[in-house]
Amino acid sequence: MKLAISVLLLGLSSITSYAAVSDKQFQQLLQQVQLMSERLDNLEKDNARLQQTNTELTLENQKLQTAKAEGMEVAVEMETKLEHIEKRADAASWAERIRWQGDFRPRYEFINPEGDQSRNRMRIRARANLVADVTPNTEVGIGIVSGSENPTSSNQSLGSVGTTKELKLDLAYFDWSATPNLNIGGGKFRNPILRVGGHSILWDSDWRPEGANLRWQNQRLFVNSLGTWLEGDSRRGTSFSYMLQGGVLLEPADNIKLKLGAGYYVFDTKGRSSFFGDGDLFGNSASFIPGVYRYNYNVLDTFAELNFKLFGLPAIVFAEYLRNSEAPTDNTGYSLGFRLGKVSKKGSWDLRYAYQSLEKDATFGLIADSDFGGGGADVRGHVFRANYGIDKNWSAGIIYINSQNNFSSGDPRDFERLQLDILFRFK
Repeated sequence: MKLAISVLLLGLSSITSYAAVSDKQFQQLLQQVQLMSERLDNLEKDNARLQQTNTELTLENQKLQTAKAEGMEVAVEMETKLEHIEKRADAASWAERIRWQGDFRPRYEFINPEGDQSRNRMRIRARANLVADVTPNTEVGIGIVSGSENPTSSNQSLGSVGTTKELKLDLAYFDWSATPNLNIGGGKFRNPILRVGGHSILWDSDWRPEGANLRWQNQRLFVNSLGTWLEGDSRRGTSFSYMLQGGVLLEPADNIKLKLGAGYYVFDTKGRSSFFGDGDLFGNSASFIPGVYRYNYNVLDTFAELNFKLFGLPAIVFAEYLRNSEAPTDNTGYSLGFRLGKVSKKGSWDLRYAYQSLEKDATFGLIADSDFGGGGADVRGHVFRANYGIDKNWSAGIIYINSQNNFSSGDPRDFERLQLDILFRFK
């Protein structure tokens, strides 16, 4: 570039030798050429700086690309480690959300029925439930139990030279806390209908309904309901039952709580053959065909339960009355009883007593208490209980039942039962 300008200046000098150009014009022209030369010098310097900068940027970009590649490798490694940690955390979380619970009960039992041979036997009951919190407000449980297919007993008699014993599916349910006051459940589950005073007159404590349930409660009111299949296979003729129970919770004074309520329970059985056993209706009336139910059981139930302190111990007094509107006679039942104390730890104890009467068609006999009077309906008598806490989650108990069955016929038969229990709980 400088060479071109020099040639231009030389040319201009030669021109002045042949052209008539004034000194002033020539000087102006030289100044313009000089300015142009300076600008070109500056441009060359700027261009050199730009080239240097471009070279430096290229090097920096290469370094960044190298760092980026290395960083991607590190990022992938970190992501893999995080995924592994998350999997381990999920596994630990599930371990925290799964729990075992259940119990084991050895029992000695003596039975003395009038007009029949007395009986002694050793029995066991074993229950184990796996419970999982699949979400913070949803529980799923699966339970196994000893015993046979009997819907009201999970006891297994010992003997037969140590043969293996049966295990059955006892529970398979979900329970969803839809709101703080409302729970909805389904499957095969524990009976949610309140047993007044913890006493069984309408249903055995081992009975597990199969269907769906809904429970709602606040500080003053409660509602329990369920629908259950007595038979769910259309080939055998489906039969569905439903139950609704509600009540109010009152506190008339300090350390005194009163529970008042009523229930309505419907069992569609008229004209149906027995659901369990060989034609056994468990005390209920048969139609002109043996082994076929004569009535439905639409049972209205009312109850009261008073909780208070006596001698510094928790105490309960309760009463219950029920009537089946579908049977014209022998259609009522009732129970009265109390409990003093509560087994909750080592050295604690309780005493219980109840008198109950359940006429022939007062309720659906199949699921009534299987121990009282030999089980089913058409029974009345006394129940005495005592329990003592041997250690934490370990207690001993005695139950004596002095009752009569078949009393609606006018020819009652005495029935005595003595049970000695040891109960171990785990959870």
